[in-house]
Amino acid sequence: MPKNHVESEVGIQHKISERGVLGNGSSPEARFVGNQAKLGEYVDALRTLQQRIVLTSGTFDLLHVGHAKYLEVAKSYGDVLIVGVDSDEKVRARKGPDRPVVPEEERINMLAHLRSVDIITIKHPDDERWSLIKSIKPDTLIVTQETYDDETVEELEEICGKVVVLEPQATTSTSAQIRRLQIGFYGKVEKPIEELLEEYDAHPDLRRKIGSILGNRRDE
Repeated sequence: MPKNHVESEVGIQHKISERGVLGNGSSPEARFVGNQAKLGEYVDALRTLQQRIVLTSGTFDLLHVGHAKYLEVAKSYGDVLIVGVDSDEKVRARKGPDRPVVPEEERINMLAHLRSVDIITIKHPDDERWSLIKSIKPDTLIVTQETYDDETVEELEEICGKVVVLEPQATTSTSAQIRRLQIGFYGKVEKPIEELLEEYDAHPDLRRKIGSILGNRRDE
């Protein structure tokens, strides 16, 4: 092995321990590795330290207790948990123009403050299918029941050491939280305005304009 390669690997191992990836501090600036090539070097260095690599991915919008429990269980399958976070653009493509509620930079920082999360990376809509999984080849890949069907899980098992399908870890969800916010907004703001418009027999054009400003999303 070339000397400069050995020195590079030793340097990466030093950064992994000193900068907090294996430490107890949150260290968001150390835990986020946006470049997949650099992430691959981190993974190689971790494996020389006999660390078992666990990978999972998701949006993690409006982080809640279900996310925290899910990530804690995921971490229990190995030594180092890597989390792939969907970029804002990727989330919008999948869930519509109003998502995510929380921008990617803040979502990444929130994850960095969870004790179970060791490394965070970003996933873009133009990434090759399963590029992160193929790059890391985790010892264990953690997925949710709604992510992949049985046939796809079998395909992934050819890339990873093991694929574990986790059930939801809480009764709440990001969609449910957003729905509660919308219902609360309707009760405190939209409903009183609608009552005023009705009381003063407002013109339909005015009703439409106000409805557009409020962004009425309640079920008709």
